[in-house]
Amino acid sequence: MSGLGNQLKTVMLMGLLTAFVILAGGALGGKSGLIIALGLALVMNGASYWYSDKIVIKMTKSKPLDRKDNPKLYEMVESLAYNANIPTPRIYLTPSSQPNAFATGRNPAHGVIAVTHGLLQLLTAEELKGVIAHELAHIKNRDILVGTVAAVMAGIITTLANLAQWALIFGGLSGDDDGEGSALAALPLIILGPLAALLVQMAISRSREYLADSTGAAISGNSEGLAQALLKLEQGSRLRPMQVNPAASHMFIVNPLSGRRLMSLFSTHPPIAERVKRLRNS
Repeated sequence: MSGLGNQLKTVMLMGLLTAFVILAGGALGGKSGLIIALGLALVMNGASYWYSDKIVIKMTKSKPLDRKDNPKLYEMVESLAYNANIPTPRIYLTPSSQPNAFATGRNPAHGVIAVTHGLLQLLTAEELKGVIAHELAHIKNRDILVGTVAAVMAGIITTLANLAQWALIFGGLSGDDDGEGSALAALPLIILGPLAALLVQMAISRSREYLADSTGAAISGNSEGLAQALLKLEQGSRLRPMQVNPAASHMFIVNPLSGRRLMSLFSTHPPIAERVKRLRNS
């Protein structure tokens, strides 16, 4: 998808977030809730754009990685970023034994790549090169903002649904003077909220992963390295669960929740076997 296409997709996602939050505000607090929710939505839209990288980094508990801690990784990222003709992104380390990685940031000038402890321990140099190139491809293709906004949206929607559920349990949905904002009005939010959060994540087209795979192979100059890495990461994600906010799961190169059967039924990622097949046939 082009840069313009991703910008339009971001605007649509922000519009969806605004509409959902306003409706949730009306369900929880009537007209007063609508007004409060509108202000909240405007703040969240601005925050998700300007601070998208910081939000996802916090959600995944990632920390900055110094050059002195892993100079070879820094040299690899710098070399591949040069091949991709983009600025060298900041590098973060995610505290998880599961082998995985993600990219975030609102544009290439503010790009971030995060890798897990497990990734650095498991992969060969050529395989790691393929994964880094894949994440740089996300930055180069300018689809990281869309994924980050979706992560923020999914987290907010789930939080609102949980709030509505607890308010209903403890009788906190009394509404305003017009009788609006009732328990009945909140039921759709409670029932459909988690589903809406999942659909928001799945709205991030699976084609972005295929595109990042092919672009990453071109950046690294070796599609087999990424193919082998994906096979290892798929197995690793099943054997080593990651404690990560589900709202950010679609940001990773492979689904970090694939070990959870229910979540794997609604995976935001295309099948690893198909991704490997396309890489090897390219």
